Amino acid sequence: MDKHACISLLTVKPMGEIESEWPDFTVSPAAVSGRLAFERAGVRPSEIDFAEIYDAFTYMTLVTLEDLGFCAKGEGGAFVEKNRLTLTGDLPVNTDGGGLSAQHPGMRGLFLLVEAVRQLRGEAGERQLRSPGGDLPRLSVVSGTGGWFCSSGTVVLGRA
Repeated sequence: MDKHACISLLTVKPMGEIESEWPDFTVSPAAVSGRLAFERAGVRPSEIDFAEIYDAFTYMTLVTLEDLGFCAKGEGGAFVEKNRLTLTGDLPVNTDGGGLSAQHPGMRGLFLLVEAVRQLRGEAGERQLRSPGGDLPRLSVVSGTGGWFCSSGTVVLGRA
């Protein structure tokens, strides 16, 4: 494995703090940043191999999955059933175990990016994702919601 495998930043769409309060708790800023990130990268959620999502609260993971387009609004709970988000699931999420299991030093978003790059490069050790044919993942989405749930950044990363 090439230790310096190139990982391309296909797009980034930060969403600034657009308002001081969250008017609808069923929609996160990832609804905007995610849509724009996917459009700019020229990919659809169905093409993503794994996701790294800021998980300060369990609810945020579900809402972000919905807002990124992996499932319809209100279907996040059903979407995650049957181990879909595990390392061997349909859409592995937070492959380092998430903020509670790995770390949550207040800069979790940076660690999401680090984990995505490790997965794409094949440097994730025991938690390394591979397709049934043994290939490394090709595309990842990283999304973090912050502030008072009023800001979000979403990036799509791809292995060159």
